[in-house]
Amino acid sequence: MGAQNGKDLLVKVDMNGSGLFETIVGLRATRVSFNAESVDVTSLESQGGWRELLSGAGVKSASISGSGVFKDAGTDERARQLFFDGETPDFQVIIPDFGIVDGPFLVTGVEYAGSHNGEATYEMSLASAGALSFTAL
Repeated sequence: MGAQNGKDLLVKVDMNGSGLFETIVGLRATRVSFNAESVDVTSLESQGGWRELLSGAGVKSASISGSGVFKDAGTDERARQLFFDGETPDFQVIIPDFGIVDGPFLVTGVEYAGSHNGEATYEMSLASAGALSFTAL
């Protein structure tokens, strides 16, 4: 995979529960993280004293964070509504030349900021709230 445009990494939200995904517009920076907890099963019998991990065990999680400017009333309102209502709709994360990650996420944080001589900005954080799927591009 060669160099990619950062603007091609997109975060989309299901707008009404029917699979109508729209890009959360105005994002200028986006970060996606995947994590897997390890389960240590090392014992006195572990070969050479090396740590052993249990394959397939532990909790998997993903997080998304992004920041940007307000550009679209519909997706801005949807993000705010999701936070206050505690809903976990499906999101799609399109990672250019890699694939699409799809599944439920909870909006865990929304921050608004602005300065006297600049635009109003926002930051949002999401945490996976169920099984995620991956489709290669």
